[in-house]
Amino acid sequence: MTEAMDMVEEPTLRLDGKIAMVTGAGRGLGRACAAGLAKAGAKVIAVSRTASELDSLVADINEGGGEAAALVCDVMDPDEIKKKIQSQDRIDILLNNAGGNRPEPFVEISLENLDDILNLNVRAAFLVAQAVTRVMINTGKGGSIIHMSSQMGHVGAPNRTVYCTTKHGIEGLTKAMAVELAPYNIRVNSVAPTFVDTPMTKPFFENPEFSEYVFGNLAADKLASLQDIANAVIFLASPAASYITGDSLRVDGGWTAW
Repeated sequence: MTEAMDMVEEPTLRLDGKIAMVTGAGRGLGRACAAGLAKAGAKVIAVSRTASELDSLVADINEGGGEAAALVCDVMDPDEIKKKIQSQDRIDILLNNAGGNRPEPFVEISLENLDDILNLNVRAAFLVAQAVTRVMINTGKGGSIIHMSSQMGHVGAPNRTVYCTTKHGIEGLTKAMAVELAPYNIRVNSVAPTFVDTPMTKPFFENPEFSEYVFGNLAADKLASLQDIANAVIFLASPAASYITGDSLRVDGGWTAW
């Protein structure tokens, strides 16, 4: 082997032997990322409050040659988080994915909607990360925590004041956790996607004004795919990202580059 080739080892995205927990795993981004982590070799603990969605996902992964187990847990309930997540023997990777959005004009947002989205996107994410961190510290083997953020964690947008508030909060949480947990060899990053092409988002793009707004802000002339987001998660979870912490991987087609 030449001197230049001796300078680096072949990078790996494999996660063999790792245990990866994915919240909000029943559908959409969480489901795709859970499958991607399993394909990369991780044993997946799929978390959702809907048992039927988890059963379908776990069956698909196991039948496809991966390894997965279901964990029915309502991440809005601190007692369930402590009982079902913090009690795990080992977690090497967390994809903190559960979240939601209710777009509406700022002056029309009700206290109920404000509290619901803040509690799910920030409070629940915080408590899940805290519980998993305790497991990682007790295990003593470090780990990788990945928060599912959004391009809206870096910019503003009309009708998304609550969502932007929560995702900017997640970006702050990511940085603060990264600094505090580095001595434990726990890396903390976020993935910040743009709009993703899924059956759930297709109806939104039937609105010409919304479609024009989105594609007018994307440097890439297409939406992100589930594969694009899963690729980013796998990378941040893998040894290839071993020196990356406190960062946000923007999978946004150039939305925030303008």
